[in-house]
Amino acid sequence: MWYRIRPVIRILAVVAGVSVCLVAALWLAQRRLIYLPERDLTATPSEAMVTTVETSDGITHRVWVVPATGRAMARVVVFNGNAGNMSHRVALARSLAAERMEVLLFDYRGYGDTDGTPSEEGLLIDAEAVATLAFDATLPVVYLGESLGAGVATALARRTLPDALVLRSPFTSLADVASAHYPLVPTVLLRDRYPVEETVRTLEAPLLVVLGTADSIVPPEQSRRVYEAAPGPKTLVEMEGLDHNDPGLSSGPDLAREVRVIVEQATGERSPSG
Repeated sequence: MWYRIRPVIRILAVVAGVSVCLVAALWLAQRRLIYLPERDLTATPSEAMVTTVETSDGITHRVWVVPATGRAMARVVVFNGNAGNMSHRVALARSLAAERMEVLLFDYRGYGDTDGTPSEEGLLIDAEAVATLAFDATLPVVYLGESLGAGVATALARRTLPDALVLRSPFTSLADVASAHYPLVPTVLLRDRYPVEETVRTLEAPLLVVLGTADSIVPPEQSRRVYEAAPGPKTLVEMEGLDHNDPGLSSGPDLAREVRVIVEQATGERSPSG
């Protein structure tokens, strides 16, 4: 009888060994799937002032401060998504500047020319450092988090509340969006969590959620759930037929106008163009 059982045990041992190896590989490589940095800066806004800030763990960030067109009515800090770098947000900054927003662009650690390796904890440390620049003025401060940046912006808002919070294509949590794309991967193994829906429940700042109804990366229903979780005041804007990276959703004038409106509501100031 034992000679019949031994082959089964060997097969089970091989399967278990392969499974352990796959789990270990996923654990070690997962951040390479989450964070997709580009090192080369493809555009530089000539109108921007360049400054630097250092994080609490010694990483220096270069920050582009894009001036508003006319008298600034607010200062917007852009928290990028998981791909590219700040040079890919120049068009967004210029759209916001046209709506009288001063804009701060920066790269997370490991992105662009910034040292370090990205992680959820590291990105929050980066965000806190840049926020010290944002609040060093009399202007109202707005956090604008796009996709993964919504996780960074909401986590920072829990520590330092802005005058208004804008989330473009936010997911409910990293585990939820991972499950939408990789349903067979056990999300319990995720090292980074970004619990946006849970965090936004605790935030009292005026909130704007913007989504594209054809978003193929962050399911629109997840963005709607983030909006529903917020205590208010809040606004939901759905851009019909737009996908995650379509310019109309990621950097266009319609997005910038919606940001201006939420700033007007938060501060009581009306723009001459409004």
